[in-house]
This record gives sequence, C-alpha cells and structure tokens, in this order.
Amino acid sequence: MNIKAKNWVIPLMVAAMFGSQSAGVVAGERESLEEVRATTMSLIELLVQEGVLSKDKADALLKQAQQAREKAKEEAEALAAQEAPPVEKTAEGQPKSIRVQYVPEHVKNEMRAEIEQEVMKKLNYKAGERLGIPEWIDRVEWTGELRLRYQQDQFSDNNVTPADLASRERQYMQVNNTSEDRERQRIRALFGANLHINDWLSGGIRFTTGLLQTPVTPNQTEGFSQGKFVFGLDRAFLEAKPYDWLTLTGGRFANPFFTGNRAFGTDLIWDPDLAFDGVVARANPKLNQHWQLFSTIGAFPIEEIESSDTNKARDKWLYAAQGGIEWTSSNNSKVKLGVAYYDFKNVEGEPREFIGDTRYDATVPLWRQKGNSTFRLNPFGNSCGSATNPSLCGLASQFQLFNVIGEVDLALFDPVHVILHGQYVKNIGFDQQEILRRTNTLYDEENEGYEFALMVGHPMMKKRHDWQVFGGYRRLEADAMLDGFTDSNFRLGGTDAKGFFLGAQYGLGKNAWLTSRYVSADEISGLPFSVDTFFLDLNGRF
Repeated sequence: MNIKAKNWVIPLMVAAMFGSQSAGVVAGERESLEEVRATTMSLIELLVQEGVLSKDKADALLKQAQQAREKAKEEAEALAAQEAPPVEKTAEGQPKSIRVQYVPEHVKNEMRAEIEQEVMKKLNYKAGERLGIPEWIDRVEWTGELRLRYQQDQFSDNNVTPADLASRERQYMQVNNTSEDRERQRIRALFGANLHINDWLSGGIRFTTGLLQTPVTPNQTEGFSQGKFVFGLDRAFLEAKPYDWLTLTGGRFANPFFTGNRAFGTDLIWDPDLAFDGVVARANPKLNQHWQLFSTIGAFPIEEIESSDTNKARDKWLYAAQGGIEWTSSNNSKVKLGVAYYDFKNVEGEPREFIGDTRYDATVPLWRQKGNSTFRLNPFGNSCGSATNPSLCGLASQFQLFNVIGEVDLALFDPVHVILHGQYVKNIGFDQQEILRRTNTLYDEENEGYEFALMVGHPMMKKRHDWQVFGGYRRLEADAMLDGFTDSNFRLGGTDAKGFFLGAQYGLGKNAWLTSRYVSADEISGLPFSVDTFFLDLNGRF
C-alpha cells in the first residue's frame, strides 16, 4: 500500500469504526463513513475466520480503538469546556452544521482497491478462490538491488611504479597499476530474503555478486569473454528479539555499529559492503519521547587458525563495544553521538626466530589492501615479500581503536534534510617500543584519522525527484585502522590516504535513482600514489 493510501486509510478506518456522529454531519458523508466502518468490520471478521488474526487479537484491537475514542472524546470535551467558543448560527437561529472533510470519490476507490489487494494477498486469494500456497510464504519478504556502474580511475603522473611500492618493506603494497588510467563497466546484484520465523525470532539470507577472495566489494567487472559472474552467500543470520529494546544476532550480517548515514558514503574505518561474522547484542532503551540510548557489543572471528607444534599463530578476533545517545526533536530532527572501542586480537605479525622457522608465518593477514606499516617476517631474507609470495610481510602494529562519531540531522525543511557528520579514530594499540622490540625497526606514530561531511537533500532516494548533494574530507593515517577492511573506493582501498569526495543523487522513479561521485585521494606519508576516481551508478531496488 503506498504512502498516500496509508495516510487516508488509518483515520478513515478509525472514524468509520468508532467516530462519533454529530447531528450536523451531512447525510451522504455519514453514509460513506458507515460504509467504510462496515467494510472494516467485515475485513476484521474475515481475517479472524482465515486464521490470519486471532479472535483475542481482534477483540484487543477493537477494545484499544474504543479506549482511544473515549480518551479523545474526553480530551475534546475538556478542551471545549475551557475555550467554549461561540456557536455559529444560521439566519433562522439554528446551529450551523459541522461538516466532515470531503474525501474525493477517486481516493475512496483507490483506497478500497488497495485494501482489497493487500488483504487478498495476505490471504492467498485470487479471483475469489483460496490458492494452494504454503503458509510459510507469508512469512518471507524478498528483497533485492541492482546497480550498474561506470568507473574511471585516473592516476597521477607523479606516482611511483608498482615495483617501487612492493620493494618498500616498511609499507609493503602489492598494486598492479599506478600510471595507466582505467575505465570499467561494473555490476552489483543483491538478492535475499527476510524471514519471519515466529514472534521473537527472525533471520535473513542474501546472495551477492563479486570476487570470492575479497570481503569488501561486491562489484563484478563486466566482460562476456570472462564467463559467468560469481554469485555467493554474504548474509546468513538468525536474530532474536526477546524484548522490544534488545536484539541478539548471530551468523553473518551487516555492520551492526553506528557509522553514520551510509547513503552518501560516510564510513571512515569500515567498507560499507563489509559483512560481520560472529555474535552481537544490541540494546536500545528509550528514556522518553525525545531521548534514547543505544549500545552494541559483539565478538567477531576474523580468521580461524589450526594451531599446532609447527604453527604457533593464533586465531584472529575482533571484540568490540559501542555506546551512545540519540535525541529526537518534535519536528524529527536528530542528534546522535556514539563512542566505540574495537580490539583486534592476534593480527600483528611475529618474526621468524631462526632460518627455516615457519611457525609464525600464519600471523600475516589473510586479506589486505594497502597502507599499514609492515615488516619482514623472515629477517634472514632479502625482501619483505613478492608478487608470488607476499605472505612474508606481517603487520607491525597492534590495533586497538578508540572511535568517536557524531551526526546532526536537521529536518527543519522536511522532506529536505541537512546532515552534518563527523568522525575520529585513534589506534591506541600503536606502541613504538613494543614494535621496535618485536620487529627491530622504529616506526613513526601515524595512528589517527578523521572525517567531516555535509549532506543536503532527501536522506534516502525513494521516489521520483528525490535529490541529494554531499561532500566531505577524509584523512586516515597508515596505522589508524586495519587496511583490509576500509572503504575500497577511497584511493582504491586501504589506509595512508587523505582527500575529498563530492557527489549527488537523483530519484528517477519509485526505488530507482542515479548516483554520481568523485573521489580524489593522495598518500599521507608513503611513496607517491594518488588516484582520482569517478563513479556513475544507476540503481534499482525492490
């Protein structure tokens, strides 16, 4: 049912079922309200007969509406007694009639058709007959999204060669191209289902395109000579809600932490497409009409390692907690502030102790992009790594992140909003002396990052002519975050990056919109490697 229909249906159903009727109400309008009330009562009775709505719930619904009517009547009488405005009279001295707002006939017809369609869909009816469709179909909601992208990567003439980046063991980078501009047509397809299992347990699954060896991007470069697209499972979770304010989730799911409005790309430390594995608990108690607390705590496996006498590496984990507060005004403006702590366990590299020692080789990350400080695991070798064997490169720093994020959403001109976003992160796990002891190398302390962004327009693209413009600046130093999980679009992924982004979105129709974005990013302290990237996306969802 669309928004327009919903805005008419609720008041009309309530008025039809329980509205008082003054003697001055026009007869034709009263007859229309009586017709809608009779139809509503028949629909409720039909829902009870078909088992969609229990008798107890139907009685509770009617009782609740009756109580609401009586309360509204008492408030209206109290207000009338206080103000007691004069009653207008006709020339004959009779009170003037009170008229109910006129509802156009075409709106009534549209409402009637949509109500019938929704109810028949719920009851599995077609042409007046019950279909032989399993009951569980009603508890599955199908979702999906398609994105067609044009991407252009422009490299600076001052960039060093890929060989130069690979030869620097203190910041080893495996990059294939640093000089030749590149154009690609890319596609992303998402298809999933939200599952309503019972009153307190739900779940979800989702498939996506993309390369299976990367956790951060679902984009698939087009080209029919390379065969079929890869389609894999990237969401599979169960979610329990024992209380309205508490949610428990396990499996593989979307980022559970507050990171800002992702519609315009504000995500300093996490790639927006990254999935989290593990378990998480979220509590969102509401203090009153305007104030609400939120908190998230979870444990997430990054890489499981089978330790043994010949493999001393340990499982890599992320333990994280975030807490914050949100204030909502009477006009739906919002201010939200969150503080988080992310503790990555066993992600730093351990050097070999003697020639031929391989016990700590598995301490290197299974997946990297670029930017983190690195060192040579094999101190008896000549290089940190190579294109054929990059596993000799380990991360120099430990990672324990302190993160602060704030967002102000001004809805004074609703539906147009003004959103201000800011975020700061510091890797308090960076310890120069500990790194020197372990790697025999002294590294500069480059462990901070921040971001500012501004958006003006509709927060989400939902219908035709919705629009949005945004821009921001980001700086993420080499060891402020694990480079493997950062935004894959900003300097083509990784840390040791600074620069700005600008963009706009425009609604082409219901659930269809166009997005353009320009990202310009440079290195902070590493070897010269600058990339300007332009994206043009055609999006559609269902």
